[in-house]
Amino acid sequence: MKLSITTTLLVLPGVVSGFSFVAPKASRASSTSLDGSIVYYSTSTGNTETVAGYISEAAGASMEDIGDASEDEVKGYDSLIVGAPTWHTGADEQRSGTAWDDFLYDTLPNIDMEGKKVAVFGMGDQEGYGDNYCDAAGELYDLFEAKGCKMFGLTSTEGYNHVESKAERDGKFCGLLCDEDNQYDLSEDRSKAW
Repeated sequence: MKLSITTTLLVLPGVVSGFSFVAPKASRASSTSLDGSIVYYSTSTGNTETVAGYISEAAGASMEDIGDASEDEVKGYDSLIVGAPTWHTGADEQRSGTAWDDFLYDTLPNIDMEGKKVAVFGMGDQEGYGDNYCDAAGELYDLFEAKGCKMFGLTSTEGYNHVESKAERDGKFCGLLCDEDNQYDLSEDRSKAW
C-alpha cells in the first residue's frame, strides 16, 4: 500500500495537523505559533530543482535553495519538504555534493527543530549507481529525525531498479525518490501522488 503525504493529510488530520502548505506570516510579533511549509532543495545539474518544482506546485508551497536560506527562515516554518541529489556515492556523510552538506553539518546542529514536520525527497541514478541510489535522501532523513523532527512521506520501493540505498527504512524509501536520468517521465506523476 502506497503511503502518501496527501493520503495522510486527508485520512489522519489529527496526526498531521499543522503540516500546512501556506507561506509563513510576514511578522510574528509576540506569537509563539509557527506557520507554513516550504520546499528546500539544492541541485548540481538542475534535476533536483525540477522535481522540487513539481512538489512545490502540487503542495502549493514555495521553494528555495537551502544555500539561500537563513537559520531564522528555516525556524519560521512548521513543516519542511527537503530534497537533495546524491553525488558522493558510498560516503557516510556529505553525500549530496551541494549546499546541503554545509547546512546539515554546520547550520542544522544550531537550530531547534524539535517537533517540526519534515518530508524528504531525493534524486539519483538507479541504473548507473544502483548500489547507492539516492543515499543523500537517507542522510537528510537521519539528520532531521535526530533533531527531533516528525518524519512523513515514506514510499514504496516498487517500480525502482536498484540494488541498495541508504534511503531505505524498513522496506520503504524514506521519502519520494526520483530518477530524472532513467525515469524522468514518472517524476511529475510521482510528485503529485506523493
